[in-house]
Amino acid sequence: MNNQIFDFAVIGGGPAGMMAAICAAERGAKVALLEKNSRLGLKLLITGKGRCNITNAETEVRKFIQPFGKNGKFLMNSLYRFGVKETINFFNKNNLLTKEERGGRIFPGSDKAADVLQLFLNLLKKNNVTVYTECYIKEFTVTDNSIEKVITDIGEIKASNYLIATGGLSYPKTGSTGTGYIWAEKLGHKIIEPKPALTPIIVNEKWIGELEGLSLKNVSVSVFQKNKKYDERFGEALFTGNGVSGPIVLDLSKTVGTLLENGSVQIFIDFKPALDHEKLDKRLLRDLDKLGKKSMKNLLAGLLPKKLIPVMLKLTGIDGEKQANTLSKTERKCLRMHLKHFPLTADKLVGFSKAIITAGGVDLKEIDPKTMCSRKINNLYFSGEILDLDGPTGGYNLQVCWSTGFVAGNSAADK
Repeated sequence: MNNQIFDFAVIGGGPAGMMAAICAAERGAKVALLEKNSRLGLKLLITGKGRCNITNAETEVRKFIQPFGKNGKFLMNSLYRFGVKETINFFNKNNLLTKEERGGRIFPGSDKAADVLQLFLNLLKKNNVTVYTECYIKEFTVTDNSIEKVITDIGEIKASNYLIATGGLSYPKTGSTGTGYIWAEKLGHKIIEPKPALTPIIVNEKWIGELEGLSLKNVSVSVFQKNKKYDERFGEALFTGNGVSGPIVLDLSKTVGTLLENGSVQIFIDFKPALDHEKLDKRLLRDLDKLGKKSMKNLLAGLLPKKLIPVMLKLTGIDGEKQANTLSKTERKCLRMHLKHFPLTADKLVGFSKAIITAGGVDLKEIDPKTMCSRKINNLYFSGEILDLDGPTGGYNLQVCWSTGFVAGNSAADK
């Protein structure tokens, strides 16, 4: 590659980078897209377990930003300009139909993340974006608070404006190695410590492996420390070989990770969230009376998945062959407590290797939310996961990529 001059140089070929490149190119800008992998969108291909959870159906901006906490306000301008409705329209007008599933999750109608990526590849080509793959950034040359050029291992690129959209540290095998944080810091930006978010949780209980692969629906999971409840979620969970995962556990992982820094953390699963203790006790009494001389294993078969029964019996100390009508009041209370407060002790988070996203990143105070432009470097923009923004599962984090990428690309083209 000879020295090239562009209007806009985008560093990072993930969802935010591709969206920004396309938006700027559609406005007539000459755009270069630089990606260190051999192909674009590797992480996009594995999102939503290969189905790509494009966005969430929550179209009201103020409600959409609530799960992001205090940093959510930063997204308001981007979402008003290119929110959920605009995102769905963008995919539909480019011949990719979408569908809504439980929890407001929006997926491509084909259930294939590859179709989402192909849409972007087609638009990059259509809009004459110059794509450089296997392109590693060496350094930026800065003059008078503006980037003059970026030096790569395959040559130098000069541009009027630059975007860093390199993602975070999650799923490093897809190229998310955190180099963007290093560049941002060298360019004068403060980095909020990156931590894994939306990651499985490892627990201390050794018997957990007996439940590996067991999926739970309509359960409630709560997080406690020193008898104080800090968070709770309702929905689906999953037992792994050494802990717990699934949508609601992933959403709780950031809270667990933060609390673990200050000591032991307890996790409780409520297998019967629709029943309070009094109603559950009445049901147990009714079932015990109905079963009569039949075994406790028969009782539990009507309450729990088969795989969970041996563990429940072990933890409660109840003999599975015991006649149901001989269960003592104390044993019944113990069973009820375990059905409502199944206890686990968090050990640690799995970490970046299986974290869906990264919490932390470029400090939002140093970025103009109306343009995504740096307040430190005149012609530098940021978008996507590199920002200090992290939301729950369900399409929220990809929407951040689409919205901030849209704003960054259009702002750079307008400059």
